[in-house]
Amino acid sequence: MKTLKSYVSGAWHEAADGFVDLHDPCTEEVVGRASTAGIDFGAALAYARETGGPALRELTFAQRGEMLLAASKALHAQRDALIDLSLLNTGTTRKDAKFDIDGATGTLSFYAYLGKELGDRKVLLDGEGAQLGRSAKFWGQHVLVSRPGVAVHVNAFNFPAWGFAEKAACSLLAGVPAISKPATATSMLTERCIELLVEADVLPAGALSLACGRTGDLIGRLGSQDVLAFTGSADTGLMLRRGENLLRASTHVNIEADSLNAAVLGPDVDASCETWSLFLTEVVREMTQKSGQKCTAVRRIFCPKDRVDELLGALTERLADVVTGDPRDGSVSMGPLATAQQLDDAVAGVAKLVAGGAAIVSGAGERVEGASARAAGKGWFFGPTLLRADDPDAAAVVHEHEVFGPVATVMPYDGSAARAAALVARGDGTLVTSVYSDDQGFVGDYVASGGAFTGRLYLGSEKMAEQALGSGLALPQSIHGGPGRAGGGEELGGARGLSPYMQRVALQGSRSMIERLYGKPS
Repeated sequence: MKTLKSYVSGAWHEAADGFVDLHDPCTEEVVGRASTAGIDFGAALAYARETGGPALRELTFAQRGEMLLAASKALHAQRDALIDLSLLNTGTTRKDAKFDIDGATGTLSFYAYLGKELGDRKVLLDGEGAQLGRSAKFWGQHVLVSRPGVAVHVNAFNFPAWGFAEKAACSLLAGVPAISKPATATSMLTERCIELLVEADVLPAGALSLACGRTGDLIGRLGSQDVLAFTGSADTGLMLRRGENLLRASTHVNIEADSLNAAVLGPDVDASCETWSLFLTEVVREMTQKSGQKCTAVRRIFCPKDRVDELLGALTERLADVVTGDPRDGSVSMGPLATAQQLDDAVAGVAKLVAGGAAIVSGAGERVEGASARAAGKGWFFGPTLLRADDPDAAAVVHEHEVFGPVATVMPYDGSAARAAALVARGDGTLVTSVYSDDQGFVGDYVASGGAFTGRLYLGSEKMAEQALGSGLALPQSIHGGPGRAGGGEELGGARGLSPYMQRVALQGSRSMIERLYGKPS
């Protein structure tokens, strides 16, 4: 059994007590333990602010980009070992482990090259300048400058590599040191990633810290120049947002929360279309990848009412091919849920959906015996479960309660974009909604009717099918976040991902001076 350490104030810290156990989700065996007991978080924050911050801000964007590229390479060099660790502590298949780890290295690499593009400067122009006086001599220009604080990154259990890396990439490129706080249950992988970066000596002292265990008084010590970025449940996000010190200091808080993401099948799509096949492939993948434990997973499926039975039959057939079990068996295509609590919540969640008007079409909606499980009754295995709710207006719970596992509900709509958008909007904000249609008019109507209720619209069609990556992939070029229930925050999105860690300043003065200092917008 491994005792995880934290990395704060430039040194590794191993606690003596207060441990939380980490498990192998396939066997329920304890494989590690973690605790932050004994950490002086005040000192950790001060070290990050006073040592890591100045060192990062001394570097140009291009130099910070070189640093991120070295970090990406250091993690990629240990890819196979990291995959094995993911199987042990998160129960993912090798394919899903690669999805997490390659997402981490790919995002670091993307922001490395963005740093190269931003070049040898430390201040970013934000939009076009504007004439403020009788002539262009008196000029206004918005710029972004690094905050002289620290970013605390509180990450979810489902992506222990990608989750830490996507936040760290933006923060570090923006010139702000980060303290990464992974979800304790799956923090083995995050600890090893940061250990590799420390060993490779690719980051300045104080630029990246790690807290494996409880946050203690860490968040309560954040101030006006600091940033709190959180990924996890809406309830936890709300609790964090209410922190008195955060409210008093107007600390920048970025929340990316769970959401009831939706997939909409357009009325023009039938079984003869390539778009139909794309829809089936991607919905099944988004239901089952990472055992459905993704903030971008499809939870609600809207289908024209005259095709509901046909769609249910096709989805059921494909889900029947999913083998749930111990991913160390190569025939297994979906692993267990990550924790005992996640399993209990999934079972209770399906029961809640059924009580609220949905009916199970395929799957058990409860724990199953996993293929190649080492012992009967062991492992937090939960098979893919498909439900239907024939009256989506009456089945309010389907739009309110998320089952964080391989579970989705099919519902009918009348074929109009406005009606589909209104039903999706019942979820009060999604991270991503996918619309599958080759009808430009339908897609345009949906964007106009439903675009305000999501952070990202994934438009599946025949023309993009060959290059389709799926709605669940949070690409660094596009924003990741959403309104309402989804948290109201934004991450990634290319250079936009730096803005939470930078202060927007309106410069007013001599145009020639401003442009000599910072250049002209390209």
